[in-house]
Amino acid sequence: MTFPPGTFTPAPGRGGLLRMLWAQARTEAVLTLRNGEQVLLTVLIPLALLVALAKMSVLPVPEPRVGSAVARVLALAVISSAFTGQAIALGFDRRYGVLKRLAATALPRWLLVAGRVAAAFAVVAVQVVLLAGAALLLGWDLPTPAGALWAVLLLVLGTLAFGALGVLLGGALRAEVVLALANIVWVVLLLVGGVALGVADLPGWLSSVVGLLPSAALAEGLHAAVVDGSAPALRHVLVLLGWGVAAAALATRTTRLD
Repeated sequence: MTFPPGTFTPAPGRGGLLRMLWAQARTEAVLTLRNGEQVLLTVLIPLALLVALAKMSVLPVPEPRVGSAVARVLALAVISSAFTGQAIALGFDRRYGVLKRLAATALPRWLLVAGRVAAAFAVVAVQVVLLAGAALLLGWDLPTPAGALWAVLLLVLGTLAFGALGVLLGGALRAEVVLALANIVWVVLLLVGGVALGVADLPGWLSSVVGLLPSAALAEGLHAAVVDGSAPALRHVLVLLGWGVAAAALATRTTRLD
């Protein structure tokens, strides 16, 4: 027996992939921006550090001081949202069974990851707008068009690399361990990871090691783009790509839903 079209409405079934991606990314982004701890980590601390680096002679910052501060704080913003925030949120989502329940729906597993990555890009975009606005008030000279394009590329690569590292950490360990370890790594990268202090300001042996970290590669690459208006060194791009590919490959093997 056949029925005319429209007899049974609404028709049950899985929604379109783009619609599901949009819903998942929007949910993740809104949850991040509504969380007080995440706002402190992703917005307030980078803004405070921007003002401190630009106007206070607490740390050695190359001239132009505001431009150099912008490059370092943008790198910190990516680390905060894509790595630390992502790892903690994923760890607690696993603890409370959120991922297990989502995996039981029609939402594909790869789309769960894609939604989180898209949400990370949305949060980074909000951070960039707020930090750029504050930097302009502090006297920042906008980069050249070429420098701005390179900065966008580096922010994309940095978000992908640190996002993969966040998934790697948050998807493999217990939530309490992730919470502690993610914050410890954030502080270490801020202080001696080439962010607050440039690689050139670190001791010789330490600078050689830090130069291989994605935090230093992102900060130095952004300095070249934002301050000098030039392309980043090839090693900076390769370091970000290498960390991103390695972390993503490991995360696919170690990430658990429970």
